[in-house]
Amino acid sequence: MGGWVGGQAEYVMVPYADFQLLKFPDKDLAMEKILDLTMLSDIFPTGFHGAYSAGVRPGSTVYIAGAGPVGLAAAHSAQLLGASVVIVGDLNPDRLAQARSFGCETIDLSKHDNLGEQIEQILGEPVVDAAVDCVGFEAHGHGHHHAQEAPATVLNSIMEVTQVGGKLGIPGLYVTGDPGGIDEDAKVGSLKIRFGLGWAKAHTFVTGQTPVMRYHRWLMNLILHEKAQIAKAVNATVISLDEAPKGYEEFDKGAAKKFVIDPHGLVKH
Repeated sequence: MGGWVGGQAEYVMVPYADFQLLKFPDKDLAMEKILDLTMLSDIFPTGFHGAYSAGVRPGSTVYIAGAGPVGLAAAHSAQLLGASVVIVGDLNPDRLAQARSFGCETIDLSKHDNLGEQIEQILGEPVVDAAVDCVGFEAHGHGHHHAQEAPATVLNSIMEVTQVGGKLGIPGLYVTGDPGGIDEDAKVGSLKIRFGLGWAKAHTFVTGQTPVMRYHRWLMNLILHEKAQIAKAVNATVISLDEAPKGYEEFDKGAAKKFVIDPHGLVKH
């Protein structure tokens, strides 16, 4: 954003560093928690924003669409916010296993095309209090259509399963231009969304880029005081800068990991 190039390097320029950077209060404690603290730069605030803006509160039942790093961060955030049940849906069995590793219920979306029925098997009712879209425009269909790109699938499905008056947190990325879109509408970010359903159910939609600085101090304190174990939740895996291309390849194939580049060996394995 803003025309500043590069973030995967040994050294980067940080514009407006005096405003943007978060100072850790104790260096020794920070170094002990540095793998977790690394997540403050992106996925932890993003996942937290999704859960927080969806109105998750103590006792909430929550559906998280997507078990990539942001989805896992949203699921852990929902737990921190007091959710009674967190359900994570994905097509990748390894990512679903990672979600189960810290107490989430899971749904394999490749097996069934009716999300409400799957939620009912877990909760006894086909709706949740809040839902978070951590997939975005690169979504695929459910059930027999899981191999087909369907950019509006997640938005339509979370409207179906969120209770009347509920909120939808949408940190998942949607764009105004997608040259690889499946049709002419998708190429300009025009999706076939059942907005009438959302209107009829009085849903609140919260979208847009995450305001990281709104949350990062809160989340830092949760980490430093051992209330949040975000690195464990997202399966943070340390690699060298030279290993970055391989890390991208593995991530593109759906690896259930969040790769952290550590060129100077600062992170304790």
